[in-house]
Amino acid sequence: MKNVTITLDEKTAAWARVHAARKDMSLSRFIGELLDARMRESGDYERAMRRYLGRKPVRLSREGERYPMREELHDRHGLR
Repeated sequence: MKNVTITLDEKTAAWARVHAARKDMSLSRFIGELLDARMRESGDYERAMRRYLGRKPVRLSREGERYPMREELHDRHGLR
């Protein structure tokens, strides 16, 4: 989890405190859940998740070939 500082006007902060208390949770968790719900409602998020999960796995080598060695995958001659 990431800590974030937000600034609210007094009216909004009071409303959020009351609603968090009604749900028996901290203000931080209450706001986090509100934002999470909003994010999940977003069609962009859902479409991106479906597109990512719908991809087929990538084949690292062809039939009968060996997998690449770590050094081959992370070859950084210019940095040595």
